[in-house]
Amino acid sequence: MSEFEGLVAVVTGGASGIGLATARLLAARGATAVALDLNPEVDPPLHGIRVDVTDDASVRAAVDEVVERFGRLDVVVNNAGVGAQGDVTANPDDEWHRVLDVNVVGMARVARAALPHLRRSPAAAIVNTGSIAAWAGLPQRALYSASKGAVHALTLAMAADYVREGIRVNAVAPGTADTPWVGRLLDSAPDPDAERAALEARQPHGRLVSADEVAGAIAYLAGPLSGSTAGTVLAVDGGMHGLRLRPQEKPAQP
Repeated sequence: MSEFEGLVAVVTGGASGIGLATARLLAARGATAVALDLNPEVDPPLHGIRVDVTDDASVRAAVDEVVERFGRLDVVVNNAGVGAQGDVTANPDDEWHRVLDVNVVGMARVARAALPHLRRSPAAAIVNTGSIAAWAGLPQRALYSASKGAVHALTLAMAADYVREGIRVNAVAPGTADTPWVGRLLDSAPDPDAERAALEARQPHGRLVSADEVAGAIAYLAGPLSGSTAGTVLAVDGGMHGLRLRPQEKPAQP
């Protein structure tokens, strides 16, 4: 029997990028996987339900629909998020409010709606998608970094609140991942190839993180076999968070 056999999992932002890779992996491991997304067009065996994480009524209706259709809810992957660029002066107040509303308050809304159902699950887990930006000072990412720092702190607070109820809460912290959002950033750069090379070079393993690699970490944290893992933020960044490598020596000239 697969680890997730018989379990129902929802993934916000589950119709593209890391969310889609995660939903597909959970389904492949036996879960009934539901992509909650503004544009929930997914192929079988995934199921899609529309949700706007900034709208509490929409979130509650989507969670209720999942439980009505599939009878239970065991795993929540809080992955929906938006990006932001610029230093602390770059974005007006309404953009700060929008990004924090999606990236932080959106996770709280989903967890809040899911908790009554998770309390009935013998394998309840919540996994939040954070970022290396919460740990590393990245240039021109002030608002985004602030939102992901809040996600990491929220994860630990939620883990403390619910671990004794049998609900495990963890997070992943991806490095720069090869996703549609990053692809759009690269396309908007003056020199996309040079920008990609720079992003790859700042990660110690020398490349972008794949969506499938992040999905694998999320599945580990969400899985029943990880029942003693709680309050953990797991880096998936090629070593960017923890490693300090010396510059590579240039090969000797002939």
